[in-house]
Amino acid sequence: MRYTFFITVFMLLQLFSTGAALSLQWWLAPWSTFISKVAVWVIVFAITNILLALSVKRAFANSYRWVSMWMLIMHFIMLTALVISIFYGGYWLLSSFTSVGSMQSIRLEVGLRVLALFTFIGLFVYALYSAYVPVVRELRIQIDKHLSHPLRLALASDLHIGRLFGNRAIDKLHKLLIDNRADILLMPGDIMDDNTQAFNDYNMAANLAKLCAAVPYGVYATLGNHDLYGHEQSISEALREAGVQLLNDEVLRIEHKGDPLWLVGRFDNHKSQRVATTDLLAQTDMAEPIILLDHRPSDIMEHSQLPIDLQVSGHTHNGQVFPANFIVNAINRIGYGYETINQGHFVVSSGYGFWGIPFRLGSRAEIWLITLTGNK
Repeated sequence: MRYTFFITVFMLLQLFSTGAALSLQWWLAPWSTFISKVAVWVIVFAITNILLALSVKRAFANSYRWVSMWMLIMHFIMLTALVISIFYGGYWLLSSFTSVGSMQSIRLEVGLRVLALFTFIGLFVYALYSAYVPVVRELRIQIDKHLSHPLRLALASDLHIGRLFGNRAIDKLHKLLIDNRADILLMPGDIMDDNTQAFNDYNMAANLAKLCAAVPYGVYATLGNHDLYGHEQSISEALREAGVQLLNDEVLRIEHKGDPLWLVGRFDNHKSQRVATTDLLAQTDMAEPIILLDHRPSDIMEHSQLPIDLQVSGHTHNGQVFPANFIVNAINRIGYGYETINQGHFVVSSGYGFWGIPFRLGSRAEIWLITLTGNK
C-alpha cells in the first residue's frame, strides 16, 4: 500500500510537470529560443523531483508542504492555460470570419499573456481567501422526536490547528459562535494538524479555553485521522485541558433546557479497533434525540438504517482544491453537504481549516449553524 501511494504521487507529479511545462512554453513563446524551451522543461522537472526526493528523505520539517505548494502552483498554471485556451479558441473562431491584421494579432497575443498572468494571480488570491475567510451555512432540521426548544448547534470540523491556522482562526470561530448564538459546538475530528507543537508554542490553549467557556452547553469533539498519527495522548490532553469534551467511542447524555439529548462520538477508522456504532447506540435511550459525531462519512448508508437523528462528519474538505471535489463526491454517498436518508439527517462539512497549505478552490472554509427542532 505504501509503495502504491508513492508511485501514484510520483506519476501525478510527473503529469503535472508535463502540463505546467507545456503551459509555460506557450506563455513564453514570443520571447523563447530553443535553449529556453529546453530550460523550461529541465527547471520544472528538476524542482518537482528534487522536492519529492527531499520529502521522501524527510530532509526538513513539513517537507510535504513544499511538494503540495509546488503541485498547487503547477495546477494553477494548467488551470490558467485552460481558461486562456477558451479565449484563444474564440479568437481563432473570430479570425476565421473576419480579417485580422498582423498588428491586431500581436496585440491579442500579448493581451492573452497579460490576462494569463492576472488569472494566475487571481486564482491564488481567491484560493487564499476561501481558506481563511469562513462562511456560515445555516440549516434547519426537524426530527421526529421530542424537543420542546430549538437547539442551535454549530459544526466546525477539520480545524487542523497548527502553524498556519492558529489563534486568529480560533478567535474568529469564537466570534462566529457568539454572533450566531450557538448553544453547542461539535467538532468531528482532525482538530490538530498531526501534533500539539504549534498549539503549545503559540499558547493556543488560552484562546481555545475562552472559546469553550463561551459556548453555553459545551464543546464536544471526536478524534480524526490526523489526531491519531502518533500524538493521540498529547492531543487528547491538550483538548481536555482547554475544556473540550472528547467522545472517543463514548456516549454522553446532556440536557438542553430540560430536553434530553444523546451525543455519540466515534474514533476515526484509522483506529484499528473501534467500537461499532450499534454497540454505542445500545448505551443510549433510542427514544430520545441522538446526534453522532463520526469523522469520515464512509458509513453513512449503514447509519441511515439506525435510529440516528443527525450525523455530523468532515474529513473530505470537499476536495479542498478543484477538481478533487468531484472525486470525493464520487467515492462517498455524501462527499459534501446535507441530505436526508430514511429518518436520519446527515451533514458533511468541508471543514473550518485546511490540510497542508492554506488554499481552497471549489471549496470554502465554513461552519454550519444547524437549528434542530422536534415534536413538542
